Order: sequence, then structure tokens, then C-alpha cells
Amino acid sequence: MTSPDLPVELRAALNARLVGLSRNDAAGRAAAISRTYREGGNSGTIRTETDALAYALARMPATYAAVVASLNALAEIRPDFAPASLLDVGAGPGTATWAAAETFAPLRGFTLLDANGALRTLAVELFRDSARLHSTSYELGEARALLDKAAPADLVVASYMIGELGETERTALADALWSKTRDTLLVVEPGTPAGYARIIALRGRLIAAGAHVAAPCPHDRGCPLVAPDWCHFSQRLQRSRAHKQVKGAELPFEDERFAYMALSRAPVAARPSRVLAQPDVGKVEIAVKLCTPEDVSVTRVPRRAKADYASARRWRWGDAVQMSDARRPGEGRDP
Repeated sequence: MTSPDLPVELRAALNARLVGLSRNDAAGRAAAISRTYREGGNSGTIRTETDALAYALARMPATYAAVVASLNALAEIRPDFAPASLLDVGAGPGTATWAAAETFAPLRGFTLLDANGALRTLAVELFRDSARLHSTSYELGEARALLDKAAPADLVVASYMIGELGETERTALADALWSKTRDTLLVVEPGTPAGYARIIALRGRLIAAGAHVAAPCPHDRGCPLVAPDWCHFSQRLQRSRAHKQVKGAELPFEDERFAYMALSRAPVAARPSRVLAQPDVGKVEIAVKLCTPEDVSVTRVPRRAKADYASARRWRWGDAVQMSDARRPGEGRDP
């Protein structure tokens, strides 16, 4: 499994660009950019080198962790998946490209698309000293227009970008992303109800177009969750000193909530159930909320079933798990 923390090569490249940077200035810019995003803005607020670096320091670690967690889930379900080419749409500072390069050793062809010149400049600088990424192709312009010209890729990624678009634009982009997907498309969004809703809309449209879910869902049917519930996951990452300074944070770690969907051209055999919340471990039993091939259910594993109980104690939110026949009699339904 790939670590959720930024790779050494990327941390070194970022640190090299911190020399002379005012942490207070960077923190102020990062806070302003975050406010704009929360209010429904987009990356157009990132205009300068300082803006881009502040954004990368504040958001790159968490975005990287979420994309890596999603790619790890995909790789676990499809251990034979070995993409040779990547298309990173809405690439920003190149976060998803770094994550994919760390996760899939066979990747050699990297194409990035984004409309933000400051983020592109930073990405190219960060790639410069990388053995694998120094010769990436990074096209600057509007995503839909660039997608029309882009070559198809084995793996297409759109991370934290479809939320910047209106509903009509998102629908057109979903079709365009799928048209450029030779094998698998990964979409990652914030782990909010709105982010989940965008993911589910794209999921339904592309399943109707012939896509199959690889992860996180164990089926291709409609999502069984009912509002106010929504599907999302959490990834913990370590904060560097610079990360804490820019975020104005004291804790040495951060928990990033995210939603994701990996869709493949070919059906995926024997998809396991997915843990939808941190298990409740008690003295008598462990209660686990699962998305199964049949439905969403709460599975209860009694302590007296020693082997099953020991296995369930290792389950974590977001894990793919196999249900044994011995465990099924203890299963209970959500009301």
C-alpha cells in the first residue's frame, strides 16, 4: 500500500521553494483561498507564485492522501491493474500525478490538463528534479477543450475539480472523461454531502454508458444510502512544520474526508463489502456498518466467535472486507 504522506522527492521540491517565503503571508493567502473554495469559488483565485505555493502547502498533503487512499482501494480490488498512461484532468499542482506515480510503478506517460497558469508553473517546477516526472506533458487551457484533443489513457483522474463546474458542465465533462478512459476512471471529491451527490450523479450516468464500479461500491446498482446519510471516507496524514504553520494548526496530523469512485471498462469479479464507518468495538461484540453486494447493513460480530472477532478488530473505515458464512448469522439490518 502506498503511504498517504507526501513522498520524499516531493517534500524536498516543496521545501526548496520555501526559502524566503513569509509563512504569515502564505498563511493569509491560504486562508483566503480556502474561504473562496468554501463559498463555491474556483482555482481562479490562485493568480501568483505565492498563491500557488500557499495553496500547495495548505491543500496538497490532504489531497494527495485522499487520492492515494482511493488508488490503494482500486489496486486492492484490481491487483492486476498496471496502467502505462495517465491523464490528470484539472491537475492543479500535479497532486494526483504524484499519487499515481507512487502507486503504479509501470506508469510512464503522464499528461496533465488545467486552466490555471500559476498552478501549472508550480507543478512543472516540482516535477523538474523527479526521475519519472520531469518530462510530463502539462497542457494549459479549459478542460473540455483540452480533453477533446487529448489522447486516451489507461488511467484518467479528476480530483477535487468537478465541484468547480455547473451541473450542465459536469454532465458534459463526465462523458468526455469516460471517452478518454481506456481502462479506469477515478473521480475524487470532498467528503461532504454535496461532493458525494456529484460522485453519485456521475456514477449513475457512466454506469448507464457501460461503466462498472471497481471501488468503493461492491455492486453497480443504485446507492442504497438514504439522506441525511452519505458515502465518504477519512484518511489521516502527518503534518509537516510548514504545513502546520500555513494552516495555523497545532495537531501533528490531519484527517481528510473524501468521496471517490473508480469506474472500469470491464466488470470486476467478486467485489468485497466495504466498511462505511469506523467499527464500534465493544466488550461483547463489534458492530460494523457495511455496504454489501445486497444492501447496507450493520454486521455484529460476537466476541465468542474468536477468529471472526479478531479479524473484525482489524477492520477500519474504508476497508474492503470479505464476509464469512460464520459471520452472517450475527448480521443485523439498519432500521
